[in-house]
Amino acid sequence: MTETPAATPTPLHWKLVVDSADPHAQADFWAAALHYTVEDNSALVRRLLEAGVVPAEGTVDFHGRPAFRDLIAVRHPDDPYDEGSGTGLGRRLLFQRVPEAKTVKNRLHLDLHPGAERRDEEVERLEGLGAGVLRRVREQGGEWVVMADPEGNEFCVQ
Repeated sequence: MTETPAATPTPLHWKLVVDSADPHAQADFWAAALHYTVEDNSALVRRLLEAGVVPAEGTVDFHGRPAFRDLIAVRHPDDPYDEGSGTGLGRRLLFQRVPEAKTVKNRLHLDLHPGAERRDEEVERLEGLGAGVLRRVREQGGEWVVMADPEGNEFCVQ
């Protein structure tokens, strides 16, 4: 009896979901921080409103176009996206509204890698966008700056 070779599993598509008090402000911050694009889901929102699937109070005006009230994503500008919905098909961060505030340290965070020669310049740029420096770390294995986004979520600049 011959064995059939095992099929290579297809990699899974994923997105990182971030709980947020103000998803739209977070999307604007992270789009600027990462040089990403805020997704434009207005065509999908309009279709869902017209079909009666989403109530008007489930939407907001965001940068002059309709958007979901409780979630919005940012995506890498070079990655593909679905033109009918505006949903990214690659690297994405999705911000979803939650009622509770952040209370403890993140279990997951982003590391931004501008390079040692640009670290201070990048930290200053991110502070201008609303981030704050929590601490500067110098260890035998490297150097980085621990920062917090406008809602207190930690991230590092390497």
